Amino acid sequence: MLKEDDEDFEEEDEEENRAANRGKISAVLSVISSVVSGFLRNWICLKASEMLNVPSQSFPAAGSQQRVAPTGQSRNKVALKPGHSLLDWIRLTKSGRDLTGLRGQLIEVTEEELKKHSTRNDCWTCIRGMVYNVSAYMDFHPGGEEELMRAAGIDSTDLFDQVHRWVNYESMLKECLVGRMAVKPNPALQAQTEKTESTHMNGLPVSSRLRQEPLPTPLPAKDHRPRYDWFQTDGTVNIVIHTKRKIPSAGCAVVDLQDDILQVEMLLGKMSYLLYWRLSSEVQGRVDVQTAHSVGKVQVCLHKSVKDKWTKVGQPLEHHDTFIQCKDRELFYRECVLVSKTDITHDTQVLRLQLPSGSHMQVPVGRHVYLKTSLQGTDVVKPYTPVDQKLIPPSQCSAEMGSDLHLMIKICPDGLLTSHLANLPIGSSLSVGGPEGSFTMRVLRDVTHLYMLAAGTGFTPMARLIRLALQDLTSIRKTKLMFFNRQERDILWCSQLDELCSKEERFEVEYVLSEPTDSWKGRRGQIDACMLQNFLERPEDSKCLVCVCGPTGFTELAVQLVRQLDFSEEEIHIFQG
Repeated sequence: MLKEDDEDFEEEDEEENRAANRGKISAVLSVISSVVSGFLRNWICLKASEMLNVPSQSFPAAGSQQRVAPTGQSRNKVALKPGHSLLDWIRLTKSGRDLTGLRGQLIEVTEEELKKHSTRNDCWTCIRGMVYNVSAYMDFHPGGEEELMRAAGIDSTDLFDQVHRWVNYESMLKECLVGRMAVKPNPALQAQTEKTESTHMNGLPVSSRLRQEPLPTPLPAKDHRPRYDWFQTDGTVNIVIHTKRKIPSAGCAVVDLQDDILQVEMLLGKMSYLLYWRLSSEVQGRVDVQTAHSVGKVQVCLHKSVKDKWTKVGQPLEHHDTFIQCKDRELFYRECVLVSKTDITHDTQVLRLQLPSGSHMQVPVGRHVYLKTSLQGTDVVKPYTPVDQKLIPPSQCSAEMGSDLHLMIKICPDGLLTSHLANLPIGSSLSVGGPEGSFTMRVLRDVTHLYMLAAGTGFTPMARLIRLALQDLTSIRKTKLMFFNRQERDILWCSQLDELCSKEERFEVEYVLSEPTDSWKGRRGQIDACMLQNFLERPEDSKCLVCVCGPTGFTELAVQLVRQLDFSEEEIHIFQG
């Protein structure tokens, strides 16, 4: 049974605050370093255009279709004009047309210059230090001109992250790149870096401009940070991670072994703990992972290629042994193989993807992964929430989540990625990134009544949530799903939901069809207040949670109606669409 007590939540809050403070200190030190090297780096970038390619970024899904996020951050989609699809935009970028207005010249952009370009036909914006002329993209933007104009003439990184950070802007806007934002030196920091006193590091004199100021001594506090140790046998190397908290039964470990590089990430609520080595010696290309959920311990076993004695696990690489918020961790992709396709409805399939032998992925409930592929030279990325092979599989099947991923995907005839997936032959490779997402077990704390409002493929994040509620959370007395679809043939896993409903007295499901046949005996129509008032019960001494997922219009209306029934913001969670 999965439970988290008050101390677990307090520890997570304290750790998040400490991680945020460490991040602020790191940011100041980064500015000091950039002042020293900024001019030289920018000069090189202006002289060599290839250096101005947008740096590789992560694709965390701060507003993706499967992420729990605060209400009010949904992305408004508009109907695009004919000839303005993503594929049409790709064709335009390949046409040779000058989309920057600078005839291929790359410039350094000051804040004052950026502000001058803030009109519909002359719109520049900055994302992560790089400036783009997005004027030509106005009619191609799925969110519409109004949303894009909010970014006109400003640094729009925060706006971008709030709504659609998972979008692969680097590839889509590479032909719109104007240049890099000019670095504004801070006089106080610059003076500090120009001190010339020397000290010694590893016995060698080092100028003070190259060393960081000592960090302030933190106040004594209980150590909630995960730690690791390791041991070996003649044939194995075993790394043991102590998370210092209970972890979900679905697991939280993501392991990737590629050649001699080992990366182990623990997804702990909103926090991420990373171990990252270049291994001391050669190992076989597989890993074994064992999890003790109740004590929060994970053991990763590597198999030596040669039975020799190791003196250490390996050489630590960048970000090794770090504990930061998940949203600040760079996304990692691995190549998976498509091993099967199973039809669920007339237009929906479950794709089974096999991870590389050196990878092991336990995707926490409510998290999603990314599929990425290159179409006509442009990377196309989309998030999907994994499901189990069945709605309530046998307990032994949960181990499959470590080596296989099951993704429920609706094939849209005009969808660039889904059309590609529909025609993808078995045995093909797909890049899978993640897991990612902000859903944590915290939102289920003390919940007694769990309600789910799902439309179409908005059911996918609910599937594993239903299983979690019924199998692991005995404190939840009732789990109810209201499932909206157009026609009866569109209902995903209908027979499995009906079977579960007949066997499990704590679970109820109601189907609502907007285009039913005359023989349909269930609910009809669209979501409305009367429908929800009867569905969302509030028994005495209960704590309720309402989860919503579906197309943007459905989600916005559903949340509005739930609020009108006096549910608070803390009682509503949105898997954004």
